This record gives sequence, C-alpha cells and structure tokens, in this order.
Amino acid sequence: MSKLLQDWVTIQADRAPKAPAVVADRESITYGQLEEGSNRLAQLLRRIGCEQGDRVCLAIPKSPTAIAAIVGILKAGCICVPLDILSPAARVAKIVASCGCRLILAGRQASHLLDELLSSERFKTCLEVGWLDGAEDDRSRGRRAFSVEELNNCSTAPSACGSSPGDPAQILFTSGSTGTPKGVVITHSNVVHFVEWAVKYFGIASSDRVSGHPPIQFDMSTFDIFGCFAAGAQLHLIPPELNLVPHKLADFIRAHELTQWFSVPSILNHMATHNVIKSDDFPRLKRLIWAGEVFPTRSLIYWMKRLPHVSFTNLYGPTETTISSSYYTVPECPDNEAAVVPIGRACEGEELLVLDEALQRVPPGVIGDLYIRGVGLSPGYWRDAEKTRAAFVPWPHSIGPEERIYKTGDVARLGEDGLVYFLGRRDAQIKRRGYRIELGEIESALNALGILRECAVVAIGTESFEGTIICCAYVPGAENVVNAVLLGKELAKKVPRYMLPSRWLALKQLPQNANGKCDRRALKERFEQFESQAD
Repeated sequence: MSKLLQDWVTIQADRAPKAPAVVADRESITYGQLEEGSNRLAQLLRRIGCEQGDRVCLAIPKSPTAIAAIVGILKAGCICVPLDILSPAARVAKIVASCGCRLILAGRQASHLLDELLSSERFKTCLEVGWLDGAEDDRSRGRRAFSVEELNNCSTAPSACGSSPGDPAQILFTSGSTGTPKGVVITHSNVVHFVEWAVKYFGIASSDRVSGHPPIQFDMSTFDIFGCFAAGAQLHLIPPELNLVPHKLADFIRAHELTQWFSVPSILNHMATHNVIKSDDFPRLKRLIWAGEVFPTRSLIYWMKRLPHVSFTNLYGPTETTISSSYYTVPECPDNEAAVVPIGRACEGEELLVLDEALQRVPPGVIGDLYIRGVGLSPGYWRDAEKTRAAFVPWPHSIGPEERIYKTGDVARLGEDGLVYFLGRRDAQIKRRGYRIELGEIESALNALGILRECAVVAIGTESFEGTIICCAYVPGAENVVNAVLLGKELAKKVPRYMLPSRWLALKQLPQNANGKCDRRALKERFEQFESQAD
C-alpha cells in the first residue's frame, strides 16, 4: 500500500515503464518518463536549496509537464501550491505571500502574470522562478532559479524524501469571505485514503482511460491524477477551451475512448442542453462521476437514457475534507424531473453528521447542519488558527483523543432510507417577511419546470421594504419561449408566493468561475448594480 502520493508513480514505472501515463494533444508521457522527469526536478529542487516542507508554487497550465512537476515537488519533500494563472496578479500575490512561497515553477503562458507579480517591491528581490518550458528570458524580473537545460541535465536517480504520510502534500486556496483566499492544507494520507477507497469502489484498472477535466488548482483534479496513477491508468487531459464547445467535448470522449469521466455538473448540463449525446454513445465509457454542485435531474435523465451501459455517481465533499466524503450511485434512471438525487453515504473512514445547534444528531427527516468527521479532514487552513478553530470544531461525543468535525456550512437531512440529502447552503438560507427560505429549493423548483437550460437564484440586501430581494438569472431552453412573467406564473405553482423572485435576468449563459461552477458572487454583484442604478 502506498503511503506517499508519489510512490504510485514509482510503482507503475517499475511495473510498466512504457505504458502511457499522461496524454495530451501536443505532449504525452509514459510512466517511465514521468518517473525520470519528476526525479530530475526533485534532484534540482534539493540542489538549489529547497528543504523539507518548503512551499513551491506551480504557475503552469494543465499539461504533462505540470503533472510531472507536481510529482517532482512531492518527491523533493516540498508542498505543492498550484496557482490559477488566469487570476489577477493581485490575487495571486496574496496566495504567494500567504503560503510563504520558496520558489515558483512557471511556464511560458504565465510570463505576463509573473512580470506583473514580480514587478512589486514585495517580491522582485526575494522570489525565485524556475522555468519549465524554455520561457526564461529578459521579460521576467524575478531571479532565475534554474534553466530548462539545467533541469534536463539532472540525474534521474530518486531523491531522498523525508516526508511522512501526515505531512502536507498540497495547499489549495479557496475563496475567502473576507476577500483573502484561504489555504486548505491537504496531507498525503488525506488523499491516499480517498484514492484507495475510490479505486476499489469504482474498479479503476490499468486499462482505464480517465478524463482530466478540472484545472490543477481545483481539488477534483487530485482524484483524476492520483486515482489514475494508483491504478496505472491513462490520464487524458481535456483542453479547457473545449468547455465552450459541447459537441467537441463529446468528440473528445469518443476519440480518446474514455472509460471514466469526472467533472462538475455544469459541463454535463451544458452538453445535455445542446443535445450532443447520441443513443448508446461512448461505448467504452464505464462510469460518469460528478461533484461540486447539484446536477439537475432533468439533465441526469437525459444522460442516463442515452447511456444505459454507464454507471452514474454523485460525489459530495468540500475541499476541507479532501476531494469527496460521500457517494451515491444512481440505481436506475429517475422517472420524473422533480426526483431528488441524494449525496448518499459516507466514504470509507468518514461519517456525515446532520446535527442541531447543540451538535446533537437530529432524527431522520429533520433538517440540520451538515458536519463531516473522519480520515479526510484537513489539518486546517495554512497559518490561520482562528479560521481553523471556527470551521474544525471538537466532536463532543468522541471517545479517547479529542476528535474534530468539519462544519460544511451546508444544510441537509437524513432520509428514512439512511441516505443523506443535500438541501443547500446555510448561507443561502434567508429570511424574508418572517419566513425562512432556502434558495436551493427555488432553484430545484425552477429546474423541474423543464423549460430552462439552467438557472441560479441569489439574494441581495436592500434598505427597501422588501429587505432581502430574491433574484433569478436564467437561460431559456433552446426550443422554449420564456420570460419572467411565464416563469413567475409557473413557479407560483411549485412554491409559496413569498419564495417567488422579484428580480429576473435572462442570459445566454450563466457566468462561471475558474472551476467551472456557476459564479454566484458575480451574479449578486450584477443584481446589486442594477438595484443601485434603479435607486
């Protein structure tokens, strides 16, 4: 059994060095090449002074080179901090400063970002950059740590790694409510526990061809990468530009003969609404997995009817509990669009807890706050004890050493069937005219109408009589004539009048953040702007 994430690469390189490991349109590498390339980088990182536990930032797009760099950072005993190179330099600067970055490994496409970042007095004299693809030139104001030539001339012998399973492997930065990103620390053992469960549950084997859809700074990619390496399978990286062209995504699945697909639901919903899936399509595909947000049942039915040979699994879990904490494989195609898909049962070594305000379990059917305990829990937020204490609280019913549970901020209920049902975000619960309202309930009702491609409901505060205003942005279905009057009339048949949105916005596509999820913050800002202009 592997104890460190990089061990899987070494195991597969010994077993089948010529087997494809990472496949991309312009660059592909075998397990033997992945082992040698990551060893070179580990040797070089040690040579230039990187020490155990140093944070190494990675500023390079998803590619075989980026994957090899992740493994090399871990082999050097360092902590990988993937950066979103499309983010504003000001946000990246907060991340680099927060993690105390020792070095940035960069690619050509990050040149302009690093030029802006390193032009500041804060970084230009203290931050080193190691270029991984020959982009080292006069444009970078940072101190060059090494060249590609030096990297290529390094030994391919394994580097001594002093890491232990409980040591951090990565720090993944998520949005913070204060505007400063939060660094979630993920250990080797956190990932190993989930990957070993997932490989066993899904039956992933060396013959599998696994999708690599999310960007590398998104925690879902951790499963793609190391789930693939644990099984000795092939990781097929999907170019991000295909997300805007649904039929090309479908073509990619066919051409690469993928056997496993894992993504956020919005991509699947996008493909369904553009009707790019044929009956009995993707004959090699075995399993389709989604996580990160609710998958509209209408689109799930679309997929399941066309792909009866595929298993469909919903994974649930925040970054703070490592990739996913629960699973639910849909046993059969739902018979109506209003059917609710649960988040299911806890993965091995974890437990989903639906609790009241006193941290006592609530009976089945009663709504409560969702907490998670078990092997997936992060040690906490990087160098932020206050936020860690607020989110990871003591479990009062633990026996023996004090145990923590993570407060997800989600609302859920335990069904009589023993399954857990996600109901929405606690911070998406509002009070309007004395009534408590879950915005997710309004979205579910709108999706069940069957006349929208997608929708999102947000709430904004005002000083008017209404207090909190419910707002809905929607994308009409391809063959439907939809307007706010019709939606309000039909929705009034599904929910009480006090839950009806009073602001509507028709769009061609909902805004998305870097992870492919609906960007609700951007929608709120847009509605707030409209409200201020109306005043």
